[in-house]
Amino acid sequence: ARTETHQGWGTRVSGSKDEKPKTASRHDYAPPDYWIDRVQLDFDLDKNCTRVRATLEVRRNEILLGDPPAFVLNGEELELVRVALDGRTLEKSEFEASADELRIHKVPARFTLETEVTIDPKANTALSGLYYSGDLFCTQCEAMGFRRITYFPDRPDIMSRYTTTITAQDARYPVLLSNGNLVEDETLDDGRRRVRWEDPYPKPCYLFALVAGQLRCHGGSFVTQSGREVRLE
Repeated sequence: ARTETHQGWGTRVSGSKDEKPKTASRHDYAPPDYWIDRVQLDFDLDKNCTRVRATLEVRRNEILLGDPPAFVLNGEELELVRVALDGRTLEKSEFEASADELRIHKVPARFTLETEVTIDPKANTALSGLYYSGDLFCTQCEAMGFRRITYFPDRPDIMSRYTTTITAQDARYPVLLSNGNLVEDETLDDGRRRVRWEDPYPKPCYLFALVAGQLRCHGGSFVTQSGREVRLE
């Protein structure tokens, strides 16, 4: 592995490119230690340094007995800026950040975890996670690319409801898309634009999507069998 020095807490550790993927067998499956009911993501888009703030509403798996185990999140190519538990910024002794995970040593049965990281979409030539292609921001999270966006237990059996806020320069990125319904759209004083998307249905993190750039939006509507009108964009 190689270690690089950056701002924030100072290190980003990257795994070797020669590492082979590990085989996952069905008989080795075990349910997660924690469920994540809601995920709030806040993106400040920049092709060289995108800032991602994530707020996770977490609860312990009811089938577990004894003291709550450590909360372990996957992460790759992330520069960690801040970790907070129930609003309190954690000291370095209260967690471990390695090349591929973030481990919070002691957590209650229910809690809110906040993380802030920076990533480099333009340098992401793996085209996994959030990357910059041409003049577009794109995501590819299937099968395990979400861990390159933010720290998260990157597994398909954790179903969460996502709210995504995206802020970017309006002139360069007039269309800002994510999962769900557009519930907020505002122009900021500095010429940037901020939108918020809410997805009412739980989904695994590999279905998360974000696109930003010079695109054209075709709007419309659709009436469901129950008579509800749905806006299409």
